[in-house]
Amino acid sequence: MKLTIPTMLTIFRIVLVPVFVAVFYWGARWSNVIATAIFVLGALTDIADGWVARRWGMYSAFGAFLDPVADKLSVTIALFLVVQWHHTVPIALLAAVIVGREITISALREWMAQIGAHGLVKVAGLGKLKTIVQMTAISCLVFREPLLGLPVFLIGEWLLGVAAALTLWSGADYLRAAWPEMRRGG
Repeated sequence: MKLTIPTMLTIFRIVLVPVFVAVFYWGARWSNVIATAIFVLGALTDIADGWVARRWGMYSAFGAFLDPVADKLSVTIALFLVVQWHHTVPIALLAAVIVGREITISALREWMAQIGAHGLVKVAGLGKLKTIVQMTAISCLVFREPLLGLPVFLIGEWLLGVAAALTLWSGADYLRAAWPEMRRGG
């Protein structure tokens, strides 16, 4: 197996996850800022690996498999940490909606691939918007502190609500696209 640059960026993103967790719990004065920077770096490498793959045609089956795994690891673990730090019912419910959708759509994609209909459940523009809002929300929630008078955590809470709504909407789009195959019993 030849490792492409996009796949190396994806692996780097996975390696960042335990570093992010360690820094999140570090407890130093600036640990929230560093944890946020690590999370944002991971999000930027997600953008970069997709851009490099499209720009220079550096696609690989392994990279296509690994990229959504890296996405789900970073988002799910970050949400678990936020829920553990700020354990309120609204944050927990929003995180459960996002994680539940990710698991459901991953399973749907796997099933569609097994029946040879994987082309029906591709990432759409709505999914990309959901990802941007979700990553911004999580970054705000990890940062936690007010910045220049802005209530960053509150902004993150509201954005997480928007991300959860977009998550449900894009999840419904995936299910709608797969519905004919589901009715046939694939």
